[in-house]
Amino acid sequence: PNTPRLNSIKKFVTWDYIVFAALFLVSASIGVFFAVKERKKKTSKEFLVGGRQMTCGPIAFSLTSSFMSAVTVLGTPSEVYRYGASFVLFFLSYTLVIIFTSELFLPVFYRSGITSTYEYLELRFNKIVRLAATLIYILQTMTHTHFTHNFVFIAFTVTGFDLWGSVAATGIVCTFYCTLGGLKAVVWTDAFQMVVMVAGFVAVLIRGTSLNGGVTKVWEDAHEGSRLNIFDFDVDPLRRHTFWTIVIGGTFTWLGLYGVNQSTIQRCISCKSERHAKLALYLNLLGLWTVLVCAVFCGLVMYSHYKSCDPWTAAFISAPDQLMPYFVMDIFSSMPGVPGLFVACAFSGTLSTVAASINALATVTFEDLVKKGFPNISEKMSTWISKGLCVLYGVLCTSMAAAASLLGGVVQASLSIHGMCGGPMLGLFTLGIVFPCANWKGALGGLLAGISLAFWAGTGSFIYPAPPTKSIPLQLSTLNCTLANSTELFLSPLHRPLLADTWYSLSYLYFSAIGCVGCLIKKAYRMNIFFLLHCFHNFSLIKGKKAVNTGFKLQGYFLSFFRWTLRKNCLKLLQIKSEQITPSGTIPIKKITTRSVVTILRRIHIQI
Repeated sequence: PNTPRLNSIKKFVTWDYIVFAALFLVSASIGVFFAVKERKKKTSKEFLVGGRQMTCGPIAFSLTSSFMSAVTVLGTPSEVYRYGASFVLFFLSYTLVIIFTSELFLPVFYRSGITSTYEYLELRFNKIVRLAATLIYILQTMTHTHFTHNFVFIAFTVTGFDLWGSVAATGIVCTFYCTLGGLKAVVWTDAFQMVVMVAGFVAVLIRGTSLNGGVTKVWEDAHEGSRLNIFDFDVDPLRRHTFWTIVIGGTFTWLGLYGVNQSTIQRCISCKSERHAKLALYLNLLGLWTVLVCAVFCGLVMYSHYKSCDPWTAAFISAPDQLMPYFVMDIFSSMPGVPGLFVACAFSGTLSTVAASINALATVTFEDLVKKGFPNISEKMSTWISKGLCVLYGVLCTSMAAAASLLGGVVQASLSIHGMCGGPMLGLFTLGIVFPCANWKGALGGLLAGISLAFWAGTGSFIYPAPPTKSIPLQLSTLNCTLANSTELFLSPLHRPLLADTWYSLSYLYFSAIGCVGCLIKKAYRMNIFFLLHCFHNFSLIKGKKAVNTGFKLQGYFLSFFRWTLRKNCLKLLQIKSEQITPSGTIPIKKITTRSVVTILRRIHIQI
């Protein structure tokens, strides 16, 4: 029964367009609502961080919606369909990422009272490091945003939808409600779009499962097709997806996205308390798990439906990332309006990602570039400049175009871009927070080293893709297909240098780890054994005799480590705020004991 022909798949009808248009209408209305409601609050802080009065609920929805974009909605089912359900192991990566973000990075940013995460780098190092990190972030975010736009365009060509118009509409609507309503509009729109995203997934799961004989039959088909071989403990770093690449490499990649990313931290510091910010992150973890499980099961249902007639191999579609839209149009061909719901689901992810990017880019540019050049501008002018930056980045993100299809699968390409830029940034912030001895020269050198290593490996992998023996796509069948007419192109094999089968064949999930570790190693060679002994001594002071007697239990050790790094980091900031404590000027850090830190910090209203 599952033998589709290319011409048998119906295109969008009127009801689909109506459902899809409703998404844009509601999103724009939320922007208008907050523009009217907050019209008397004209400060830039209100516009960029919501006056720091947000609660954990909407922030949690917003975080999930922003990072579970159309790349996840459309790309993850395709990954599971082709490579199996090992992608579900990302739930371990997500868990580790949220713990590290909420317990290590968030307290430093929240208690510093900053608006831009890169403002911290100036407090910790200097203006040069801050500027370098800001420019890298702008490049990373704009590249990822226009890549997401292009991916949606390529993926939805199978629906017959005029996607040039839809991509333009996406940019216009996002720019509209970001400019009018600021961060509050972005957050509440993301919450609405999260509901739409889950509704689209649930509709596909229910319909797909019922057409393919129920949950038991889908599970049996997935097992017979080797899609349930989840745990692969091969330590070979060249293998695309194993337990170790997903858990270790995935943690580094997503920590670069969550732990030090402006878009995430900006939402967290908009909460009215640090407790609400942490709760938002942990509630967001539940959302990440929910979307991940839905996407993985959609991939398994899709495999059960096409196990004997793969549309991609049969040339019914031109790219693997079109599998999910093709599947939706196939199973809902007799139900007008429902395909529009799923397209709205995918575009919800796109809208939230683009809106978050525009808002974060405007914040970073205003705080790190405009205010540094013009420190005395009025609050009214600051608000207008912030809105103008939203319009500028909305236009740029919408108008940019690139050949995203050349980068391989959409999930791999998206995470590769984030890994190559996010890994070195993660290393830079880790250097500043965890290592009090680091100075600006070591930080800048480490950042350049990490960027160079990550882009060397990443660019090489795009030019010389890993051999199939390392990516190991699972078998697909066209036994029951009525094949489309196609012309096969025979290309001469590209000459592969020596590094092509080693360094360039590393799993794309390790790009972030390479950048992060490269940044840290550049500084590590300057550290000596005396500093390490000093660190151990501080751990002992903090934990006390009880920890020594119990052998430094693992949980207590890590809690002590987080507390120690936070205190040491705050000591560095005390050099700048020292005049608030003593009239005599700067307090030399070496003369401040660890035991006296709590008292000093409380005097500048920082609670440990």
